[in-house]
Amino acid sequence: MAVLTPVSPVRRARHRMRTQVFAHPALYLPFARHKYRGHSPEVIGQGTELVIDGYFRSANTFAVWAFQLSQDRPVRLAHHLHAPAQLITAARAGIPALLLIREPEGAIGSELLYDNVALPDSLVAYSRFYTSLLRYLDSFVVGEFEQVTHDFGAVIRRLNTRFGTSFRQFRHCEESASECFALMNYRGTLSETVYGFESGVVSLAELRRQLPALARQPQPQHFRRAWIPSGDRAQLRPELHRQWLRPEFARLRERAEAVYREVRDAAGVPQGVP
Repeated sequence: MAVLTPVSPVRRARHRMRTQVFAHPALYLPFARHKYRGHSPEVIGQGTELVIDGYFRSANTFAVWAFQLSQDRPVRLAHHLHAPAQLITAARAGIPALLLIREPEGAIGSELLYDNVALPDSLVAYSRFYTSLLRYLDSFVVGEFEQVTHDFGAVIRRLNTRFGTSFRQFRHCEESASECFALMNYRGTLSETVYGFESGVVSLAELRRQLPALARQPQPQHFRRAWIPSGDRAQLRPELHRQWLRPEFARLRERAEAVYREVRDAAGVPQGVP
């Protein structure tokens, strides 16, 4: 089974244009505020208390849900734009921000399993995303994928130390992670309650009151589990890795890997984080 499917020239051109615009707050954020008005994701604004964002497939959804489930009140989050523009705006405004990052093969490989994008275009987009943020790294806490998904409490501690906040820490254990994944499944309902909880405008108590009704709503299985690790998708990884190593992608691949290391080093990601 081939992992990389043909991508039309029109779709590729749109993808390239979009990733260029993503890095410019004055261009992208007004569009995002119009597109997502009254829906999720929440776009950075006057009420934003924290930004959580990163490149696609870098534990964005898990980080948002684990964070909100840990708090004793809803926290207004700007999230899930996958756009440097949002993080740049946070840096300029002094708003606490968590920049998520995953090593490029893992992030891009997972992206290719979900979306009809071309591997070289994703390599360019990944490098452009993090390169555009290099000058602002001292304004963020950087959350490495492995630490976010295995010890998110430590990431929240670093947020509190860096920004003087008092966010409650996620207690990373099998029970809390299972609850997080179970609730993430409801994203496929496209419920305003679910997305409102992510953005900090709906309480956990209200979300739980709505769960019986949400459980009765049909949703496509592939969409229902789009944000959850899957053994079925993992079976495609060997073929994807072979395509990742194709010689014609070497220069783009090396650039993405270099940017990843540069972000980690400059941000002081703790030693021992894989």
